Amino acid sequence: MTTDALQPPATGPPGAQDAPDPREPLGLLFRDLRTSPRGLTEREATRRQTVYGPNVLTRHSGRHRLRELAAQFTHPLALLLAVAAVLAAVSGSPALAVAIVAVIVLNAMLAFAQEQQAERAVEALAAFLPEQSTVVRDGVRRDVPAAALVPGDVLAVEEGDRISADARLLSGDVEVDLSALTGESVPVLRSAELVDRAGPLLHARDLLFSGTVCTGGQATAVVTATGMRTELGRIAALSQRTRREQSPLERQVKRAARLIAVIAVGVGLAFLPTGLAAGLSLSAAVSFAIGLLVANVPEGLLPTITLALAAGVRDLARRGAVVKRLSAVETLGSTTVVCTDKTGTLTENRMRVTAVWTPHGESAVDPIRDVPDDVRLLAEAAAACTTARPESGHGDPTELALLDLADRLGVPSTPQQRDLDRRALFRFDPRIKLMTTADARDGAVVLHTKGAPEEILTHADHLRGQGVERPLTPADRTEVVHAVGALAARGLRVLAVAGRQLPPGRPAPARREDAEQQLCLLGLVAMADPPRPEVAPAIARAHRAGIAVHVVTGDNGLTAAAVADQVGIGHRGMRVVTGTELEAMGDDRLDALLARGEEVIFARTSPEAKLRIADALRAEGHTVAMTGDGVNDAPALRRADIGVAMGRSGTDVAREAATMVLTDDNFATIVAAVEAGRRTYDNIRKFIVYIFTHAVPEVVPFLVFALAGGAIPLPLTVMQILAVDLGTDTLPALALGREKAEPGLMDRPPRPRGEHVIRPAMLARAWAFLGVISAVLVMGGYFVTLTVGGWHAGDPTGPGTPLHLTYQQATTVTWLGIVFCQIGTAFAARTEHASLRSIGPLSNRQLLGGITFSLAFAAAIVYVPALHGVFGTAALTPAQLATVAPFPIIVWGADELRRALLRRRAVPVPTAPRRIVAPPRPAPIPSGHHPLAVLLARHGWDAHRLTHALGVSEHAAAEIIEHARRIAAEHGHRAD
Repeated sequence: MTTDALQPPATGPPGAQDAPDPREPLGLLFRDLRTSPRGLTEREATRRQTVYGPNVLTRHSGRHRLRELAAQFTHPLALLLAVAAVLAAVSGSPALAVAIVAVIVLNAMLAFAQEQQAERAVEALAAFLPEQSTVVRDGVRRDVPAAALVPGDVLAVEEGDRISADARLLSGDVEVDLSALTGESVPVLRSAELVDRAGPLLHARDLLFSGTVCTGGQATAVVTATGMRTELGRIAALSQRTRREQSPLERQVKRAARLIAVIAVGVGLAFLPTGLAAGLSLSAAVSFAIGLLVANVPEGLLPTITLALAAGVRDLARRGAVVKRLSAVETLGSTTVVCTDKTGTLTENRMRVTAVWTPHGESAVDPIRDVPDDVRLLAEAAAACTTARPESGHGDPTELALLDLADRLGVPSTPQQRDLDRRALFRFDPRIKLMTTADARDGAVVLHTKGAPEEILTHADHLRGQGVERPLTPADRTEVVHAVGALAARGLRVLAVAGRQLPPGRPAPARREDAEQQLCLLGLVAMADPPRPEVAPAIARAHRAGIAVHVVTGDNGLTAAAVADQVGIGHRGMRVVTGTELEAMGDDRLDALLARGEEVIFARTSPEAKLRIADALRAEGHTVAMTGDGVNDAPALRRADIGVAMGRSGTDVAREAATMVLTDDNFATIVAAVEAGRRTYDNIRKFIVYIFTHAVPEVVPFLVFALAGGAIPLPLTVMQILAVDLGTDTLPALALGREKAEPGLMDRPPRPRGEHVIRPAMLARAWAFLGVISAVLVMGGYFVTLTVGGWHAGDPTGPGTPLHLTYQQATTVTWLGIVFCQIGTAFAARTEHASLRSIGPLSNRQLLGGITFSLAFAAAIVYVPALHGVFGTAALTPAQLATVAPFPIIVWGADELRRALLRRRAVPVPTAPRRIVAPPRPAPIPSGHHPLAVLLARHGWDAHRLTHALGVSEHAAAEIIEHARRIAAEHGHRAD
């Protein structure tokens, strides 16, 4: 789309309707926007926020609330109740028909309100992760909410940023993904040097647009349009926002609801002729069929599940895990594998240089008094080769640590002076693992390079030691390799720093290949990034829960393995696989590697490798949680069952692609989220058991009435069933959805991927055990009350008969008995395996409140005379109350005994996925070569490169390569 109808440049202060041409000369653009390269003042930005409004896109198409409300009347359970209402009206029971319609309306309103609450719970999570933008205000860089951007702001754009406003580039060049606007998936170059005055606006090479993504580079730009005045707003791109999808759990429950509806209708139709054959009148038989229909409808099932999932989302948010959709809660509970980054997730991402190595030897830098000249030069070069800004905490933690080192050593290096001196920048390339800058020094250009030590060694041919440059000898290379290995084995991240001064008058190289050659190695910088203290216990809990943890990192394999060992990864065997080895593996060998049961460190791997690892694990039947923070991590985050992005260090692109965002970037939060997912899923099953259980004591009275041919009066009326389902049932069910985790929750293996929420064992517990016990108790109470009142089989109990009051009291005992059995069922359903004492009988305050309400509601129906005529109840005597008082203890006690017997018979729960047979930790293949040299060979280095970079002989290089091949071949062996 093009924008041809642009307004003329503003001639006065910018107002809400001004739209200067973003392609006009920069001087005019600054004039029309009344801004400068130093940005706006904070006061002016606040004023413009009032004029222009927030930088947000307005929803033009509101939600169809009436349509959503109407949907509550069309699901199978509501339609089933509607059939019952029609039958009641046709059979001459208009009061009953009105009551059933009232139940349908009330239940629909309740479900609608709860779904709206669930939606608001998910939408409110945006407050946890407000989109941020970096702007220059009052000449200082600062982070502000993207909604606070105004025209005239100077915007800083870096790799991974989501661009939040239309802007004109002032300096730098970036690659931008325009797919949100144009549909083109290939990033395009945008540069301040490429000025386009004509042609479509979206094709202008010096313009950026809201909603697009920076995939590489760094630049500054002046904001020209915000909110609905952007190109994104003009073409109504909000339509790309995904609507809320039903979770697999909700789809399962709807299928179960349809099955319940079919069963209820089938049972009603089957027993209708049975009642007529047994001598019932047509009206009595129809009442019987209506009772079966109503008794089989769990009205609160769907809204209760929706609300439980929403509550799970809120709980996760409080723990630091922001979940974007309800379905993620249930998926988390079945996670079997976590693929995690190392830096910032297992570690604190709080880099601090603890040691430096120069040809003079290793020097500790905390504290350091007399700084050797070689160490000072090393720190100065490392600080020059950065782009971070410590004053705002903005930048890569590694670069912030290098700037901190320079500051601690008293080396003069400010970001402002660094940027003024810079003549060229070759950004960090993850393929070659190097970054280079060209900086002005004393009238000449000096190149500064930092990166992986092995790569620096490949590009270096000199060494600086004790103030003198000399050729880099094979012995020197071997010494460097041993120093790198020693530092990495301590879990330190090691960078090498090199430099080269160009002859006076020679300009900075235009190509990276020309810059990164003939370097002079200055030394090594070792940084400590300590493991988070909470990660080791979290790893132990994950292992107990049967969850394997693989590490996918771009770091050195020795460093990654040391950190993994510190936090407990590899308890059943650990294997390091390099990126080169992974690329050389076929799918069958990768499948075999992952099926061994060992936890794997994928070292020096590309972000694209994550996608392949996720696919392989999913093909093996695993439910995969994958962490990531970079632009290239987005495909893997989308492909994984649970994509986990970093909220602090992650890019906007990664957060957009992920299912869950960690606000604290902490691995322990992932394990806590898995536990919360398991707890939510367990709680859903608990209230399903609770809701299904009381269907049996509601149905049995109608069956007894029908099979007795009317000789036994109807023990329960339809109105009384409605009073149970709507009045005493809902709040305890909702409270069970907030139950705390059952002991041993994280000692069980993960839930199988395709397991249905409603299992046969649950139905057996609900219908064949708790339901039968409840039915026996309530029917026993009914017959005891009738018998004590003088009733014999066949005696009339209708209005005006001597036994009518006794009959009303008996039905009241039946109804109250169901309510009391519900209380016992609620306490029994709180645990699936453990005893109630282990979680505390009074620990669920919501349940206690729900039971209190149920008892108050029941007391009103039993003892308020105005309600007796509506529900067919009567006041009970103390003796009759004593009949039902033990019911809760009997129901709960029977289930407590059942669970105790099951625990006694139970075998120990396996703590690893059933597909995995874990072999013992493999003994390392013996080798006399340095581990770093072998690791480089495993990364695909040939003999010539090993000889050149490490200084080893050709014979030794051949032996190293052969040893690396044996290790790689061993990866593909399946465990026996």
